[in-house]
Amino acid sequence: MLNFDEARFLGIQSGAVALAGDIDRIVGESIRSGMTNVHILGTGGVATLLQPAVQLLRRQSTFPVFSDSVAETMAAGSVNLNSGSLVFLTSLSGTTKESVAFLAFAKARGAKVVTLVGHADTPLGRDADHALVNYAADDTSSENFYIQSLLIALSLMGHRGELGALGDFPGLVRDLQPLPRSLLAIKKAVEPRAGDYARIIAGSDWHIFTGAGNVWPEAYYYGMCILEEMQWIRTRPVHASDFFHGTLELVEKGVSVILFKGEDACRPLAERVERFVPKVGGALTVLDTADYPTPDLAPALRALLAPALLATALERISAHLEVLRDHPLTTRRYYRRVEY
Repeated sequence: MLNFDEARFLGIQSGAVALAGDIDRIVGESIRSGMTNVHILGTGGVATLLQPAVQLLRRQSTFPVFSDSVAETMAAGSVNLNSGSLVFLTSLSGTTKESVAFLAFAKARGAKVVTLVGHADTPLGRDADHALVNYAADDTSSENFYIQSLLIALSLMGHRGELGALGDFPGLVRDLQPLPRSLLAIKKAVEPRAGDYARIIAGSDWHIFTGAGNVWPEAYYYGMCILEEMQWIRTRPVHASDFFHGTLELVEKGVSVILFKGEDACRPLAERVERFVPKVGGALTVLDTADYPTPDLAPALRALLAPALLATALERISAHLEVLRDHPLTTRRYYRRVEY
């Protein structure tokens, strides 16, 4: 595979799965000590990667969960951030300015803060009540944070007896062990077509990205954090349910619409877009997790992990895109280069 280190990838994703025990211990201790709510937070793109887990909790747990912008919370305050709060704060670098400031902000209000970072010797690694460290880099971070945040949600639901048909947390962790190799298999499956997808993206000045359910955050993330930030390509991310309340009027012959399809109950919302776009001449590209079998993963876990399955396929497309456009994914004009 183009510009890919298989051993490195497997090590990072296995490291994410291996945090299950620490996460479950912290969640259990917090519940027993009277935790009243949980905040699952990050800054920028990583905050988007946390949304499928937040969505799962909001739909299948009655425990209060918050995922507000850290910058807005510091500016406006929140009565829900207090001594009863358990905060999970994510940052790959461990140095993100807004998140470092929020760590102090949350602790000053009595909250317990757990950081999920890639480096221990950083402000977020050193100053948290608990720091969970798993080295990752930009090309492996999406799956890493999707896995870790899902483990948080499943652990909380497990301690509250809310997992239902999913079973129990230890069983789910056992079922997750094959995940790194399943992700690798998806990369190998998409590689032969990754260059074709990259040419579609490189061939247009702008794209509409859409999806629904737990893959909508990945559509938003890929448009904003990969194509806009790392490739300077204009995008318009829009939720599939909102597509027909404005954005549909932008679709005409040749307009690129890139649709992400997952495997949860919201899949019909994506299929509605899929039916409409060709009727008006839009250039539709579909990335569907159902096209990539993972025989070692239980169907229920596949549906929950659809964002990670998409992210791992998209990384292959991005690898080809940066070569095709002679624009490395690490190139920036402003981010962390100028004061703002």
